[in-house]
Amino acid sequence: MHITKMHGAGNDFVIVNNIELAVPRERFPALARVLCAAHTGVGADGMMVVVPAEKGGDYGMLFYNSDGSLGEMCGNGARCICRYGHDRGLAGDRQRVETTAGLVTGERMDAARYRVRLNDPSVIDLHRAAEADGRTYDCAYIELGDPGIPHAVLLLEDWDTRETGKLRELGRALRFAPVFLKGANVSFVKRTGPDAVRAVTFERGVEDFTLACGTGCGSITAALTLMGLVSGRDVTVDMPGGLLSVSLTHDMDSVRDIFLTGPTCLVFEGEVSDELLEAPCRTF
Repeated sequence: MHITKMHGAGNDFVIVNNIELAVPRERFPALARVLCAAHTGVGADGMMVVVPAEKGGDYGMLFYNSDGSLGEMCGNGARCICRYGHDRGLAGDRQRVETTAGLVTGERMDAARYRVRLNDPSVIDLHRAAEADGRTYDCAYIELGDPGIPHAVLLLEDWDTRETGKLRELGRALRFAPVFLKGANVSFVKRTGPDAVRAVTFERGVEDFTLACGTGCGSITAALTLMGLVSGRDVTVDMPGGLLSVSLTHDMDSVRDIFLTGPTCLVFEGEVSDELLEAPCRTF
Protein backbone atom coordinates (compact mmCIF):
# COMPACT_ATOMS: atom_id res chain seq x y z
CA MET A 1 0.00 0.00 0.00
CA HIS A 2 1.36 3.40 -1.00
CA ILE A 3 1.28 6.05 1.75
CA THR A 4 2.52 9.57 2.33
CA LYS A 5 3.62 10.99 5.66
CA MET A 6 3.45 14.72 6.36
CA HIS A 7 3.47 16.98 9.37
CA GLY A 8 2.26 20.47 10.12
CA ALA A 9 4.19 22.14 12.95
CA GLY A 10 4.98 18.68 14.33
CA ASN A 11 1.41 17.36 14.14
CA ASP A 12 2.03 14.28 11.96
CA PHE A 13 -0.21 12.27 9.68
CA VAL A 14 -0.25 9.28 7.38
CA ILE A 15 -2.15 9.95 4.16
CA VAL A 16 -3.92 7.20 2.21
CA ASN A 17 -5.34 8.05 -1.21
CA ASN A 18 -8.47 5.96 -1.38
CA ILE A 19 -9.47 7.38 -4.75
CA GLU A 20 -6.64 5.21 -6.07
CA LEU A 21 -6.65 2.33 -3.55
CA ALA A 22 -10.39 1.73 -2.96
CA VAL A 23 -9.92 0.24 0.53
CA PRO A 24 -13.31 -0.71 2.09
CA ARG A 25 -14.32 2.02 4.52
CA GLU A 26 -14.92 -0.44 7.36
CA ARG A 27 -11.19 -1.16 7.37
CA PHE A 28 -10.17 2.44 8.06
CA PRO A 29 -10.26 2.35 11.91
CA ALA A 30 -8.02 -0.73 12.11
CA LEU A 31 -5.76 0.65 9.39
CA ALA A 32 -5.32 3.86 11.36
CA ARG A 33 -4.36 1.95 14.50
CA VAL A 34 -1.79 -0.13 12.60
CA LEU A 35 -0.21 2.71 10.62
CA CYS A 36 -0.17 5.25 13.46
CA ALA A 37 1.39 2.88 16.02
CA ALA A 38 4.64 4.40 17.25
CA HIS A 39 6.77 1.29 17.50
CA THR A 40 5.22 -1.25 15.15
CA GLY A 41 3.83 1.02 12.43
CA VAL A 42 4.74 4.28 10.72
CA GLY A 43 3.91 6.40 13.76
CA ALA A 44 1.57 9.40 13.55
CA ASP A 45 -1.03 11.42 15.42
CA GLY A 46 -3.65 10.47 12.86
CA MET A 47 -4.51 9.11 9.45
CA MET A 48 -6.17 11.06 6.65
CA VAL A 49 -8.00 9.27 3.85
CA VAL A 50 -8.55 11.07 0.54
CA VAL A 51 -11.95 10.15 -0.88
CA PRO A 52 -14.05 11.36 -3.83
CA ALA A 53 -16.07 14.54 -3.33
CA GLU A 54 -19.80 14.13 -2.82
CA LYS A 55 -21.00 17.73 -2.38
CA GLY A 56 -19.20 19.77 -5.01
CA GLY A 57 -15.76 20.01 -3.40
CA ASP A 58 -12.48 19.11 -5.06
CA TYR A 59 -12.20 15.95 -2.96
CA GLY A 60 -13.05 14.70 0.50
CA MET A 61 -10.96 13.90 3.56
CA LEU A 62 -11.77 11.49 6.38
CA PHE A 63 -9.71 11.95 9.53
CA TYR A 64 -8.97 9.13 11.95
CA ASN A 65 -7.18 9.55 15.27
CA SER A 66 -4.34 7.20 16.14
CA ASP A 67 -6.71 5.10 18.24
CA GLY A 68 -8.89 4.46 15.18
CA SER A 69 -11.71 6.80 16.17
CA LEU A 70 -13.20 9.01 13.48
CA GLY A 71 -12.47 12.69 14.05
CA GLU A 72 -14.56 15.54 12.73
CA MET A 73 -11.63 17.45 11.21
CA CYS A 74 -8.06 18.51 11.91
CA GLY A 75 -6.65 21.98 11.22
CA ASN A 76 -3.00 21.01 10.78
CA GLY A 77 -4.14 17.96 8.87
CA ALA A 78 -6.23 20.16 6.60
CA ARG A 79 -3.19 22.25 5.72
CA CYS A 80 -1.21 19.10 4.93
CA ILE A 81 -4.03 17.61 2.88
CA CYS A 82 -4.30 20.83 0.89
CA ARG A 83 -0.63 20.59 0.01
CA TYR A 84 -1.13 16.94 -0.88
CA GLY A 85 -4.15 17.81 -3.04
CA HIS A 86 -2.24 20.55 -4.84
CA ASP A 87 0.88 18.47 -5.42
CA ARG A 88 -1.19 15.51 -6.70
CA GLY A 89 -3.25 17.62 -9.09
CA LEU A 90 -6.50 17.10 -7.20
CA ALA A 91 -6.97 20.87 -6.87
CA GLY A 92 -5.30 24.18 -7.69
CA ASP A 93 -3.87 26.92 -5.48
CA ARG A 94 -7.32 27.36 -3.93
CA GLN A 95 -9.32 24.32 -3.02
CA ARG A 96 -12.44 23.04 -1.31
CA VAL A 97 -12.10 19.96 0.89
CA GLU A 98 -15.14 18.09 2.21
CA THR A 99 -14.72 16.93 5.83
CA THR A 100 -17.00 15.32 8.40
CA ALA A 101 -17.32 18.74 10.12
CA GLY A 102 -18.15 20.58 6.89
CA LEU A 103 -16.42 22.21 3.95
CA VAL A 104 -12.87 23.49 4.51
CA THR A 105 -11.25 25.86 2.04
CA GLY A 106 -7.48 26.01 1.58
CA GLU A 107 -5.02 28.34 -0.09
CA ARG A 108 -1.41 27.79 -1.13
CA MET A 109 0.81 30.61 0.19
CA ASP A 110 4.06 29.09 -1.09
CA ALA A 111 5.47 25.60 -1.69
CA ALA A 112 5.24 24.59 1.98
CA ARG A 113 3.00 27.17 3.66
CA TYR A 114 -0.77 26.86 3.53
CA ARG A 115 -3.78 28.71 4.93
CA VAL A 116 -7.10 27.01 5.65
CA ARG A 117 -10.44 28.38 6.71
CA LEU A 118 -11.60 26.39 9.71
CA ASN A 119 -15.25 25.59 10.30
CA ASP A 120 -17.23 28.32 12.06
CA PRO A 121 -18.14 27.61 15.69
CA SER A 122 -21.47 25.90 16.30
CA VAL A 123 -21.14 26.15 20.11
CA ILE A 124 -19.55 28.95 22.15
CA ASP A 125 -19.56 28.91 25.96
CA LEU A 126 -16.91 31.14 27.50
CA HIS A 127 -17.48 29.91 31.06
CA ARG A 128 -18.02 26.20 31.57
CA ALA A 129 -17.04 24.85 34.99
CA ALA A 130 -15.15 21.55 34.79
CA GLU A 131 -14.21 19.42 37.79
CA ALA A 132 -10.77 17.81 37.93
CA ASP A 133 -8.30 16.85 40.67
CA GLY A 134 -10.66 18.12 43.35
CA ARG A 135 -10.88 21.61 41.86
CA THR A 136 -13.21 23.54 39.57
CA TYR A 137 -11.67 25.05 36.43
CA ASP A 138 -13.29 27.86 34.45
CA CYS A 139 -12.91 26.71 30.84
CA ALA A 140 -14.07 28.24 27.60
CA TYR A 141 -15.79 25.59 25.49
CA ILE A 142 -16.00 25.86 21.70
CA GLU A 143 -17.10 23.45 19.01
CA LEU A 144 -15.83 24.14 15.50
CA GLY A 145 -18.07 22.86 12.70
CA ASP A 146 -21.26 20.83 12.74
CA PRO A 147 -20.91 18.19 14.07
CA GLY A 148 -18.45 20.20 16.08
CA ILE A 149 -14.89 19.49 17.14
CA PRO A 150 -14.99 20.01 20.94
CA HIS A 151 -12.32 22.19 22.51
CA ALA A 152 -11.83 23.31 26.10
CA VAL A 153 -9.55 26.33 26.54
CA LEU A 154 -8.04 26.98 29.96
CA LEU A 155 -5.96 30.04 30.78
CA LEU A 156 -3.18 28.71 33.01
CA GLU A 157 -0.28 31.12 33.21
CA ASP A 158 2.12 28.63 34.77
CA TRP A 159 1.33 25.57 32.62
CA ASP A 160 4.77 25.55 31.01
CA THR A 161 6.53 25.41 34.37
CA ARG A 162 4.48 22.53 35.73
CA GLU A 163 5.82 18.99 35.79
CA THR A 164 4.81 17.36 32.50
CA GLY A 165 3.33 14.25 34.07
CA LYS A 166 1.12 16.30 36.38
CA LEU A 167 -0.02 18.52 33.51
CA ARG A 168 -0.82 15.41 31.45
CA GLU A 169 -2.94 14.05 34.32
CA LEU A 170 -4.86 17.33 34.45
CA GLY A 171 -5.34 17.33 30.68
CA ARG A 172 -6.65 13.77 30.77
CA ALA A 173 -9.01 14.52 33.65
CA LEU A 174 -10.46 17.57 31.91
CA ARG A 175 -10.66 15.74 28.59
CA PHE A 176 -13.08 13.26 30.25
CA ALA A 177 -14.88 15.78 32.48
CA PRO A 178 -18.65 15.02 32.43
CA VAL A 179 -19.46 18.63 31.55
CA PHE A 180 -17.95 17.98 28.11
CA LEU A 181 -20.50 15.54 26.78
CA LYS A 182 -18.43 14.51 23.74
CA GLY A 183 -15.15 14.69 25.56
CA ALA A 184 -12.87 17.56 24.63
CA ASN A 185 -9.46 18.50 23.35
CA VAL A 186 -7.94 20.50 26.19
CA SER A 187 -5.63 23.48 25.54
CA PHE A 188 -3.57 25.11 28.28
CA VAL A 189 -2.85 28.72 27.38
CA LYS A 190 -0.77 31.66 28.59
CA ARG A 191 -0.48 35.10 27.01
CA THR A 192 3.03 36.19 26.05
CA GLY A 193 2.27 39.47 24.26
CA PRO A 194 -0.54 41.70 22.90
CA ASP A 195 -1.45 39.18 20.16
CA ALA A 196 0.74 36.25 21.14
CA VAL A 197 0.06 33.18 23.24
CA ARG A 198 1.87 30.00 24.15
CA ALA A 199 -0.18 26.82 24.31
CA VAL A 200 -0.22 23.04 24.36
CA THR A 201 -3.15 20.73 23.63
CA PHE A 202 -4.10 17.35 25.09
CA GLU A 203 -5.93 15.73 22.19
CA ARG A 204 -8.71 13.17 22.44
CA GLY A 205 -8.13 10.17 20.21
CA VAL A 206 -4.37 10.59 20.62
CA GLU A 207 -4.88 10.71 24.40
CA ASP A 208 -1.76 12.73 24.96
CA PHE A 209 -0.21 16.08 24.17
CA THR A 210 0.59 16.69 20.50
CA LEU A 211 3.22 19.05 19.15
CA ALA A 212 0.50 21.24 17.66
CA CYS A 213 -3.28 21.38 17.25
CA GLY A 214 -4.70 23.49 14.43
CA THR A 215 -8.34 23.52 15.50
CA GLY A 216 -7.03 24.10 19.02
CA CYS A 217 -5.28 27.26 17.80
CA GLY A 218 -8.52 28.40 16.17
CA SER A 219 -10.52 27.73 19.33
CA ILE A 220 -7.93 29.44 21.54
CA THR A 221 -7.98 32.55 19.37
CA ALA A 222 -11.77 32.56 19.17
CA ALA A 223 -12.13 32.29 22.95
CA LEU A 224 -9.51 34.91 23.78
CA THR A 225 -10.90 37.31 21.17
CA LEU A 226 -14.38 37.04 22.66
CA MET A 227 -12.86 37.63 26.10
CA GLY A 228 -11.17 40.78 24.83
CA LEU A 229 -7.68 39.41 25.47
CA VAL A 230 -6.44 39.38 21.84
CA SER A 231 -7.48 41.30 18.73
CA GLY A 232 -8.28 38.29 16.57
CA ARG A 233 -5.99 39.52 13.79
CA ASP A 234 -2.69 37.74 13.10
CA VAL A 235 -2.61 36.14 16.53
CA THR A 236 0.54 34.05 16.96
CA VAL A 237 0.11 30.74 18.76
CA ASP A 238 3.40 29.22 19.90
CA MET A 239 2.99 25.46 20.25
CA PRO A 240 5.73 22.90 20.95
CA GLY A 241 5.99 22.06 17.24
CA GLY A 242 6.21 25.63 15.97
CA LEU A 243 4.39 28.90 15.35
CA LEU A 244 0.93 29.12 13.84
CA SER A 245 -1.05 32.23 12.95
CA VAL A 246 -4.80 32.77 13.29
CA SER A 247 -7.03 35.56 12.03
CA LEU A 248 -10.81 35.74 12.35
CA THR A 249 -13.80 38.03 12.07
CA HIS A 250 -15.33 39.16 15.36
CA ASP A 251 -19.01 40.18 15.44
CA MET A 252 -20.31 41.12 18.88
CA ASP A 253 -20.60 37.79 20.75
CA SER A 254 -19.64 35.52 17.85
CA VAL A 255 -16.70 34.81 15.58
CA ARG A 256 -16.48 33.45 12.04
CA ASP A 257 -14.07 33.07 9.13
CA ILE A 258 -11.26 31.57 11.22
CA PHE A 259 -8.11 31.30 9.09
CA LEU A 260 -5.17 29.17 10.21
CA THR A 261 -1.79 29.68 8.53
CA GLY A 262 1.32 27.60 9.04
CA PRO A 263 3.97 25.30 7.61
CA THR A 264 3.67 21.83 6.14
CA CYS A 265 6.42 19.28 5.62
CA LEU A 266 6.58 16.23 3.38
CA VAL A 267 8.32 13.56 5.46
CA PHE A 268 8.34 10.65 3.03
CA GLU A 269 6.40 8.60 0.51
CA GLY A 270 6.64 4.85 0.28
CA GLU A 271 5.09 1.41 0.43
CA VAL A 272 3.81 -0.31 3.54
CA SER A 273 4.35 -4.05 3.50
CA ASP A 274 1.53 -6.57 3.39
CA GLU A 275 3.17 -8.20 6.39
CA LEU A 276 2.38 -5.14 8.50
CA LEU A 277 -1.14 -4.75 7.18
CA GLU A 278 -2.03 -8.40 7.67
CA ALA A 279 -0.60 -8.74 11.17
CA PRO A 280 -3.26 -8.98 13.90
CA CYS A 281 -3.58 -5.97 16.19
CA ARG A 282 -2.69 -6.79 19.79
CA THR A 283 -3.76 -4.89 22.86
CA PHE A 284 -2.16 -5.19 26.27
